[in-house]
Amino acid sequence: MLRNRDNRGSRQRATVLAALLCGLSGVARSVQAQDTAGRIDALQQLNGSVESLVRRVSQSVVQILVTSYGPVDENVHTDTDLVVARQRMLGSGVVVDSDGYVVTNAHVVGNARRIEVVLPGPGSDQGGVRSLVKGRGRIVDARIVGIAREIDLALLKVQDSHLPAIPLADYDALRQGELVFAFGSPEGLRNSVTMGIVSAVARQPDPDNPMVYVQTDAPINRGNSGGPLVNVRGELVGINTFILADAGKSQGLGFAIPSALVRVAYPRLRRYGRLHRGEIGIQLQTITPALARGLGLSQDWGVIIADVTPASPSEVAGLRAQDIVVSIDGEAVDSLPQLAFQLFTRSAGDRVKLGVARGSDTFTVDVPVEERSHDLDRLADLVELDKSFVARLGIFGIDIDDTTAQFASGLRVSSGVIVVGHLKDGEDLDDAGLMTGDAIHGINGTPVTSVEALRTALDTLKSRSSVALQIERNGQFIFLAFDLD
Repeated sequence: MLRNRDNRGSRQRATVLAALLCGLSGVARSVQAQDTAGRIDALQQLNGSVESLVRRVSQSVVQILVTSYGPVDENVHTDTDLVVARQRMLGSGVVVDSDGYVVTNAHVVGNARRIEVVLPGPGSDQGGVRSLVKGRGRIVDARIVGIAREIDLALLKVQDSHLPAIPLADYDALRQGELVFAFGSPEGLRNSVTMGIVSAVARQPDPDNPMVYVQTDAPINRGNSGGPLVNVRGELVGINTFILADAGKSQGLGFAIPSALVRVAYPRLRRYGRLHRGEIGIQLQTITPALARGLGLSQDWGVIIADVTPASPSEVAGLRAQDIVVSIDGEAVDSLPQLAFQLFTRSAGDRVKLGVARGSDTFTVDVPVEERSHDLDRLADLVELDKSFVARLGIFGIDIDDTTAQFASGLRVSSGVIVVGHLKDGEDLDDAGLMTGDAIHGINGTPVTSVEALRTALDTLKSRSSVALQIERNGQFIFLAFDLD
């Protein structure tokens, strides 16, 4: 009897243990299922956030179609003896102002004869083939408002005042490792987006060039130029501009013009058509070991003032040649590109505090920033409102003569009319695509010799008449064709 009771007890304990193990196994499976569900939920939230970001930013991204003329490849057989032919170029751009202002790269539109912009189609939440509705964009003509080749930026204007503009990110808040998204039309594939991180916040590919770029590993290819690089908040971090690549293909080394430069350049390009830069009147140079030995400097690195412009803000502030600049606005300076970039972003009316070492003395000077003079500004001073205004083009022009030609160096024809200004935003009467600095030499095959002759020729034309202006821009002759209002 005792043995039977022991057997029954053993079987009961085994049954309880089995039940307990089954229960623990069930709990484990439940916990695992909950953990898996939690991870899936987190991924779905990330996926939804990215999808929402892309849908929102895409409405501010445009494709740019550029028509230009260039030499025919001698290795390509053609049935013509022409040495030039019409060429098409694709790029990207981003709306920075809802009034129809689009920023892109200068190299995308620099030689353009005609520019068209493909505006994004309506947003769609549909997937699969039905999402093709998002690819139906609207093509509109665009004109160049301004170009800053020194930083590879250009500003375009389209006749649409209801475009969603992208906000600019705070460049100083950008950090290495941040997630970023590159938008544009790589290889012509419009409405594309790639994801990566910020590889470097301020990369200087050329140590002798003050330009710095945001480096990213987000895939960028030809056609992305001019498109936006944005952060997870949908803010513009930079304008995609070039890649370091093998055979033209992306190798994970993409570079974008920082939002800080876009913020500085946009209002200037919109107002003047070019980059009005501030200056303080000093010539800077990198300190080398040889230079330090020759001048007996206390350091063989950093930035030295090589020259001070007479009567400039720097001379008034007491700066001298051979002063070493050690800081700007409290930030230590150890290289010329670093200091030049800081000065580049300053505008007229700003003030900079420069820390200076002179021999064994160190001190700080407060220097006002002035606007760098430009030859076209001197021409603008010659404008007489009643004589210079060409109403049917919405421009102000100056006759090209011996006096004005010296301020427009490089002109191939020393007669005609130089465009020195436009009407204010919202008042332009034309769609000619004229830029400040263009020289008008002819209209509909007839030479133009003065503002008065240009006005007379335009006044003889009826509304909606076709006009072909022969102009000189950047040393090249081109025709601008349009219909008068």
